[in-house]
Amino acid sequence: MLSFSFTFSRAQSADAILAYITRYKDLAISEMKRTGVPAAITLAQGIHETEAGTSVLVKKSNNHFGIKCKDEWRGQSVSHDDDARGECFRKYSAAEDSYKDHSDFLKTRPNYASLFSLDPTDYQGWAYGLKKAGYATNPKYAQVLIKLIQDYNLEDYTLIALGKMKETGNLAKNEVANDENSSVVLVKNDEDAKSTGIETSKGDNKTQKETQPVATEVNYPSGEFKINDTRVVYVKKGTSYLTIAQQYEIPLARLFEFNDLKQQEVTGDDQLVFIQRKRKTGEHEFHTVQTGESVNDIAQSEAIRLESLLDYNNMTANMQPASGEVLYLRSKSAVTPRLAAKNSTGKFNPGTPAVVMLNDGKEKKEVHQKNNFIFHTVAPKETVYSIAKKYNVSADDVISWNQLQDYDLKIGQALKIYR
Repeated sequence: MLSFSFTFSRAQSADAILAYITRYKDLAISEMKRTGVPAAITLAQGIHETEAGTSVLVKKSNNHFGIKCKDEWRGQSVSHDDDARGECFRKYSAAEDSYKDHSDFLKTRPNYASLFSLDPTDYQGWAYGLKKAGYATNPKYAQVLIKLIQDYNLEDYTLIALGKMKETGNLAKNEVANDENSSVVLVKNDEDAKSTGIETSKGDNKTQKETQPVATEVNYPSGEFKINDTRVVYVKKGTSYLTIAQQYEIPLARLFEFNDLKQQEVTGDDQLVFIQRKRKTGEHEFHTVQTGESVNDIAQSEAIRLESLLDYNNMTANMQPASGEVLYLRSKSAVTPRLAAKNSTGKFNPGTPAVVMLNDGKEKKEVHQKNNFIFHTVAPKETVYSIAKKYNVSADDVISWNQLQDYDLKIGQALKIYR
């Protein structure tokens, strides 16, 4: 399996990303027409893996997708530090060759075969499918691709390749505004004027302003219907639970059990009420946490049992995920999502991360935020390179921040990681 190595270790400006899109969009479109790899996915991977065309590897090898040599490679190669020092990466004479090899790489390997059965416009399915198939080791790889696609309207290029949209001069045009008082670059799309934060750096300290997901309004049908093959009704605020139980001939206690609720007289909001026990697995593989959304809200909207949702994501009942985190609905996640911090009133603020829990195989570690850096406790078999990749920073930074004399680490050693 390909161990995809690159991370966005240094944030790129919006101008650099837009320049990359302008330069390589036609290649991505032509490769989609040739092989079926969505142009949006190709561009997002290229932006991420080359740091928008500025990485050391792409400059010395024209390798836009971090593909390592592998046994079958007979072309030129370069040596580059990744999971280990001096690894072998493919070298191309031109970017066109790298784009073609990337498409062929995905098209010809059986572990990626299932991706080509997806709708080419399902970029989220492709992003998570790539991660699941082993393309990347970064646990947030899918989310990174999705954010790039959404922030820069990369899906437009997939639609162009499919013949569903015509390219215009304004397609990739974005209005960029620099905030002089911070290290955040705001990008405003001409069409809908949405603002999104692009991570940049000032010196050694990195800050990030993320776009918070906005919950979309859902119009549920009247009467009984199904979500995730589970019977449910949508009721107005103030509806009596007893009335619902009587109408659908369900014991009142079971109705509360089906909905993971404590006993109460009426509904506190317009909400879904399940009249059948929810499923242990979700209909979808993942759910992105919206602003103000709790685990109970997610369990209801996805028609999944709360206990299953918590278990899949290594959470307990008193935890709430931060906005923007991706929760697993069908399988066990390797990490616990960033958690929302409590404000002065004791209520959760879904947009603020508190504690990150990492579950690396059998080893479970806590990482506590402290000002603009966190402490990472070294686990068995971890290296400077693997830790740097986990946090999207460079190995040299880890060495510098902790004044290490070499690359040797001790189990239990605490390392400072700037965010």
